[in-house]
Amino acid sequence: MGIRAMNGKGRRWALPLIGLAGGLASGLLGVGGGIFMVPLLVALAGLSEHEAHATSLLAILPIAFVGAAVFAAGGQASFSLAALLALGSLAGAPVGARIMARLTEGTLKAVFGAAMIVVAVVLLLP
Repeated sequence: MGIRAMNGKGRRWALPLIGLAGGLASGLLGVGGGIFMVPLLVALAGLSEHEAHATSLLAILPIAFVGAAVFAAGGQASFSLAALLALGSLAGAPVGARIMARLTEGTLKAVFGAAMIVVAVVLLLP
């Protein structure tokens, strides 16, 4: 079941719940698209790995805007640092998207899982 199947019955009931999980994670941890939404879109909404990655990227735009606005209003965000991060991200995102589109489903899952493990280990180190 992919995006085309979601146009029919699909598991549309899961989408608002997946969005809620992604939004909560984004506001709390600064993440959400990859860590929560992608696996949930695959498991609960029946999207392929590629469709889940692409869909979560689209969904993260308004989530990031709202979360950033809340932090900026509280004086906890640096616009100058964010602009520098954006410069690098704008260069890296199209390259990453092109690479992702060429990976098989299994390879993409393995790369995604390995990246999550590496990040988890780095976060747990002193």
